Amino acid sequence: MFLVVGLGNPGQEYQKTRHNIGFMVLDKLANTEGFSFEENHPFKAHVAKVNLHGQSVLLLKPQTYMNLSGQAVVAATNFYKIPLQNILVICDDLSLELGTLRLRQKGSSGGQKGLENIITLLGTDNCMRLRLGIGPKPEFIDAKNYVLGKFPNTQEELLHSVLDKACLTIEKLLKEDFNSAQQFANTK
Repeated sequence: MFLVVGLGNPGQEYQKTRHNIGFMVLDKLANTEGFSFEENHPFKAHVAKVNLHGQSVLLLKPQTYMNLSGQAVVAATNFYKIPLQNILVICDDLSLELGTLRLRQKGSSGGQKGLENIITLLGTDNCMRLRLGIGPKPEFIDAKNYVLGKFPNTQEELLHSVLDKACLTIEKLLKEDFNSAQQFANTK
């Protein structure tokens, strides 16, 4: 089984904010593939257990705040006994410009608080991560305010293409292999 985690903050006020781009990817995938999420209290998450491209996949949107995302990931990983190499975390990255995707097999959190909590609670950085650029941040705006801000209408078309590419990256990962997915994701 694969675990695909989209990071974001729960609540109406955070919908469509830059920090919630991980949720947006999973929502796009749900709309495209025709499934929906259900609330799972023990996992503190919204989940969908689906078959995608011949693979059993648990899609997870933690419903804790971003910096506690690891709680849901660890609960699901332990319950389903998911191997660490089958976990993919989708998150925003302030250091990458909008339109840039980076798929990696492991590594640091890069300052992303949700990913940092997941790494801490899993006890390893050995899980895949798909970082979606949300930058560049204007110098006069505080980082917290920027990530919690919404995408302007002028970026809507680019945002949709990023979400599409992220969904296709997941498809390549499930249908082919990590290297094919990485080459596709990391190419502009």
